Amino acid sequence: MVERFFSTSQPVDLSSIQSLTLLSGPPCCGKSSLLFQFAINCALGSDRDVVFICSKRKFENKPPFLSQNVDPSSDALQQIQMKYVEDDEGIKKYFAAFHLHESFPVAVIIDDFGDFFSERICQQRYANARGRDIAMVRTLALCQDAIAHANGRMQTTGTCALLLADTHQGDTPRLLFIYKRWIKCIFTIRGDGSGSYMLKANSVPGSSKEKATIARYSIALQYLMLEEIIEE
Repeated sequence: MVERFFSTSQPVDLSSIQSLTLLSGPPCCGKSSLLFQFAINCALGSDRDVVFICSKRKFENKPPFLSQNVDPSSDALQQIQMKYVEDDEGIKKYFAAFHLHESFPVAVIIDDFGDFFSERICQQRYANARGRDIAMVRTLALCQDAIAHANGRMQTTGTCALLLADTHQGDTPRLLFIYKRWIKCIFTIRGDGSGSYMLKANSVPGSSKEKATIARYSIALQYLMLEEIIEE
């Protein structure tokens, strides 16, 4: 359901959102803007907060663009809690204490997930050439356990979802073999050659399939613009 990343007239059905989702695309394709609109949609559909985890330096240097019809004074924006971390240790500390929360957010969003894992530091930490892969696997396992615990605690009173974003070069995420072990709902972005981008859901074997749709969008005049929804 690509509509969840855009401002539309129909409210987002939070119950249809997978507990773990990946959004992957090339550099400078508006991923952060899509994530932030997703956060707004989750806040509009719930009275609970949304946690947005990112690098403070990156967020301040290149803030996300809002959709044109989003009111900057909207109460939904007040429900988005910014949490700044600098490395994977910051992510692990947050999720290690997740079970201590009295209430859980409707969604946790991590922008540029892969950028928090330094190749050199991870190799030194685990004394292994594939230290970065090991660190990512362990962090994903911790994230999955934390989200599963939250959903188990809430049961019928609501859900908590995790949305990760990462950057890839080429047609598919470089670390897809790692991500698909934990994540069954993966959205990928590619350029269409005319300045716009195509957002598509890619099903992972063993996951439930949704109706295939593609969203064509662009970043124009400092706004996130949904151009059309294409039914496959």
